[in-house]
Amino acid sequence: MVDDFTGIKGLSGKVIVLGVSGSIAAYKAADLTSELRKSGAEIFIAMTESATRFITPLTLGTLSRNPVASSLWNEESSWQPGHIELADQADLFLVAPATANQLANYAHGQCPDLLASIYLATKAPVLIAPAMNGKMYEHSATMENHRVLSDRGVTFIEPVTGELACGYEGVGKLAPISDILSAVSKLLI
Repeated sequence: MVDDFTGIKGLSGKVIVLGVSGSIAAYKAADLTSELRKSGAEIFIAMTESATRFITPLTLGTLSRNPVASSLWNEESSWQPGHIELADQADLFLVAPATANQLANYAHGQCPDLLASIYLATKAPVLIAPAMNGKMYEHSATMENHRVLSDRGVTFIEPVTGELACGYEGVGKLAPISDILSAVSKLLI
């Protein structure tokens, strides 16, 4: 069940590159992928290596019905580097969940992994749904990275307050899938 979301229509022909980073909330990418595909969008998954520890590329590849990219070093399917190809074809680059590490990479123009490389190369709108420990989220460094990215035109779907995987109660929980889908709809329809 996806938070009682009734679905969105009108994404037919849209290409969404869904970035999944290494948060325990990565498992929610399965529902997000399913719902986006049902809406008519074509979904391509790009994962960090750490994300593959939480959910397998096989799961997301099956749900998206497209190959999953998880490394800059496995881009031998064509002459064009895969991260550039994904960046070029995206109508939207959605990162859910996004870790503090990803926010820092994007804010500082570093590209040590596939997701950050796609971020730097895409001209598509960027939508980020952070998920992390509340202390990490509220740290001044993370808040500064958030501000820098917002100033550059990145749209955020703020995390919500709730029980976190670390056992704490607080802000940092991935926004409900329905909120993420609504944000996607606003940007693409």
